[in-house]
Amino acid sequence: MRKLHTLFLTLTFFTGAAFATDLTMYKSPYCGCCTAWAEQVQEAGFNVIIVEQENNIALRKKHGITAELTSCHTAVVEGYALEGHVPVKDIKRLLRNKPVLAGLAVPGMPASSPGMDIPGNTDPYQVIAFDKEGNQHVFNQYHMK
Repeated sequence: MRKLHTLFLTLTFFTGAAFATDLTMYKSPYCGCCTAWAEQVQEAGFNVIIVEQENNIALRKKHGITAELTSCHTAVVEGYALEGHVPVKDIKRLLRNKPVLAGLAVPGMPASSPGMDIPGNTDPYQVIAFDKEGNQHVFNQYHMK
């Protein structure tokens, strides 16, 4: 038993997680980039549960996701909403720091964001933090010059 406990602690140290955190993603059954994003999130240690549905309007409204923040899929993890192709490192930072927010969004579908991964594309994009009152701020930015 001692060896097993030591192995678990060693794996926890190297992976940064003691167990997989459930992340539920709501997506259109026809969207391939959503599936590619989910695969990257799963590879990072999350337990991804995919729910296929035609639209996320009610879900977005429930979580305070405004029209200008929308993208192709919505995910929920530990009570936070994730709209669009939010990078794994930002999800982990959100869960580690647990700020008073409704969630994070990558509006639209930037070609250089995770899951889109258009080869050679370095279009800039921002990860926007938002709360249910409509307040927003830049949480992180990518490929900005």
